[in-house]
Amino acid sequence: MTDFTYDTVLSQLGAKGVRSITLNRPDSLNAMNRQLIDDVSRAFEDANADPATRAILFTGAGKAFCAGDDRKAHVHPATEEEARGLVLAIQRATHAITLGAKPVVGAINGWAVGGGFEWAINCDFPIWGQSARGFFPEVSLNLFVTGAVTSLLPAMVGLTKAREMLIFGDRYSAQELADLGVAWKVVEDSALLATATETAERLADLPPLAVRAMKRVLNAAATPDLHRALQLETDATVAGFMDPETTRLLQDF
Repeated sequence: MTDFTYDTVLSQLGAKGVRSITLNRPDSLNAMNRQLIDDVSRAFEDANADPATRAILFTGAGKAFCAGDDRKAHVHPATEEEARGLVLAIQRATHAITLGAKPVVGAINGWAVGGGFEWAINCDFPIWGQSARGFFPEVSLNLFVTGAVTSLLPAMVGLTKAREMLIFGDRYSAQELADLGVAWKVVEDSALLATATETAERLADLPPLAVRAMKRVLNAAATPDLHRALQLETDATVAGFMDPETTRLLQDF
């Protein structure tokens, strides 16, 4: 079995071709620094290119899936070029998760905030633990969302509800997200990994050509503006980074 090595992400190939990709900064609630963002991209790209990997299980070590941007490690971009490089790195991760060939089962534990919530939405089969919570703080921080959620979320919940979730930044329970169609399933926290593993193994047992084609065609048909959304999100997020007010709001968050 082939395991890949990264600084902040664990990638291990288990039974039946199920590869677990685990965010591994538990002391920081798996908050996103640049290393984690780059490692997630590489981990998914490597998994998608690995012939032995038939399905991917995506989760976070410790008490949270991903608590969003790491405020302690945050280095505010000084130039537009730096800002664009950071945002493109985030979008690269989404591209690898959402548009990668292999099906992705999410095991969402604890908090999924901002970019972490985006990664949960990027999963093909997001399973949430009962105590998990998610929200988008970006607008309150003078920033913008990434992760193609401006295309994916309206397709899931409708445009009006997507406006509410993205603009007001309200906090949602796992059950509320299931009722909205954002979470595929909600299970007891103690059963989260077992349920996600069972689901990934079911996917791995199916003919891979058909599964990958279904993922590709469903994404293209249901969210035909996915690439456009990534581009527009990138431009809007770069503009937010360039506003000095953003730095103050991030520091106060």
